[in-house]
Amino acid sequence: MAIVTVHHAKTHLSRLIAAAEAGEEVIVARGTKPAVRLVPVDPVKKPRRVGGWLAHTLSHPDKDPLEDGFWDPLPDDELALWNCEGDDANDAA
Repeated sequence: MAIVTVHHAKTHLSRLIAAAEAGEEVIVARGTKPAVRLVPVDPVKKPRRVGGWLAHTLSHPDKDPLEDGFWDPLPDDELALWNCEGDDANDAA
């Protein structure tokens, strides 16, 4: 069991944390009076992620939820705008 002062704890906090994580009991005292004890925290358990939580929003599970034509290639004039080509009214020279 290690008893250290607040000043020592501020100066060597990383070492004291490592000692507490290793199982050593670390007590921080104000003067000669013990104030707090450093103890390791149990790791937080993350809940298991479950896929498909929005599946109920689809009209039919076998149907593609995207609109018809979504995967079709863009027309040449729209493709040119995406590639910053062609006439654009917003371009001010």
